[in-house]
Amino acid sequence: MNSQKLKALIVMFDKKQENLADALGISLSRLNAKINENNAEFNQCEIMAIKKRYNLSDADVGEIFFNTNVS
Repeated sequence: MNSQKLKALIVMFDKKQENLADALGISLSRLNAKINENNAEFNQCEIMAIKKRYNLSDADVGEIFFNTNVS
């Protein structure tokens, strides 16, 4: 996951992570866990809600949530 890009979108559109957490119906701590990949992942409904909220393209969604870079 490209958490830096997601964080940039949150700042640009929502100003604070708390606003996105409220929109998704989850706690701020749960959102932070998902962003930081601490034993939590965004589910399909959350990804689609973020896509719609930020008017993201399919390519943007792929880049943010489905990073396929292998080291």
